[in-house]
Amino acid sequence: MEYRKIGYARVSTKEQNEARQVDKLTEAGVSERDLYVDKASGKDFNREQYQIMKRVLRKGDILYVHSLDRLGRNKDEILDEWKDITKLIDADIVVLDMPLLDTTKHKDSVGTFVADLVLQVLSWIAEDERERIRKRQREGIDAAQKRGQHLGRPRKSFDTLEPTERTAFVGEYGRWKTGEQTAVETFNKLNLTKTTFYKLVKEYEAMAID
Repeated sequence: MEYRKIGYARVSTKEQNEARQVDKLTEAGVSERDLYVDKASGKDFNREQYQIMKRVLRKGDILYVHSLDRLGRNKDEILDEWKDITKLIDADIVVLDMPLLDTTKHKDSVGTFVADLVLQVLSWIAEDERERIRKRQREGIDAAQKRGQHLGRPRKSFDTLEPTERTAFVGEYGRWKTGEQTAVETFNKLNLTKTTFYKLVKEYEAMAID
């Protein structure tokens, strides 16, 4: 039975680019049709593409990942998934940036022991880094809140709109008010959320009354 090379890549947010990981996976011989990419946190394995990949993985296949933290960041779950894939499914795993984590090569008892030890250490590091990031984020939020700062995107108001944005808003507002288009069509054209759109409407109409 011919084995397949399957690749898995992950980035944490939609804004991040997975191209570097994908390039490395294709260089390793993974075809485009066998690539699975998630744009999701590595805190657990409840990810759509990962779960699909795991369902299609068969005995003898080789799963390629660029680095262990792309697989996940939760130590216990990484170890459980590793065991599921290598023991239950009987597939191999190759971590491209860590040659010792290559189950196609280290089949003897010493090699397996070394690979298991490295896996334990690296999975602990991945989880520790995730906890450090969460702690830094929490400390940053707490510090900002103490200073009375608002976190997240700046809140839009009619006064803070650029001149071109104001012109566009007034034009689309007029078409909405005359019934030429729905509210949904209007705030989508303006690239606004529903909440922000109605906030701006309220401010604009209050200015007109004044």
